[in-house]
Amino acid sequence: MNKKKLAAYFSCSGVTKAAAESLASAAGADLFEIRPETPYTDADLNWNDSKARSTIEMNDPSSRPAIAEMMQNMDEYDIVFIGFPIWWYVAPTIINTFLESYDFSGKKIILFATSGGSGFGKTVEKLRVSCPNSTEIIEGKLMNGKYTTKDLVSWIESLEL
Repeated sequence: MNKKKLAAYFSCSGVTKAAAESLASAAGADLFEIRPETPYTDADLNWNDSKARSTIEMNDPSSRPAIAEMMQNMDEYDIVFIGFPIWWYVAPTIINTFLESYDFSGKKIILFATSGGSGFGKTVEKLRVSCPNSTEIIEGKLMNGKYTTKDLVSWIESLEL
């Protein structure tokens, strides 16, 4: 059976967007941008400011930033790649919003991320609560630096989708 794939991503600076576009191309996946209803400004992303929007959101486990646009056909996908920048060793809380907005029953979720230096940390654990009915949620791949289409295809094949 040919499983339909989606690469959904959240990106503030364009780094994760570029990774998502490469992954979607290598996987033969459709692409969807998870856009916040209120876009993040540079001031919102100032990690050194305790009053910055991103800091406030990440310090509040119940934070669920609103998403600008919902997908109308999520039920068509079997495999969902979800990409994001790592914030404070986990996914930004808008990813929880995305996961809680759909029924992921029977779907396999594969994470990919970009990071300035940290790994996935407790990302899978923190996201699993937002999609309890998914078949599986996999840590996936950090897509920092250079990666070739061949590397991505090889990684995707190793997932045995």
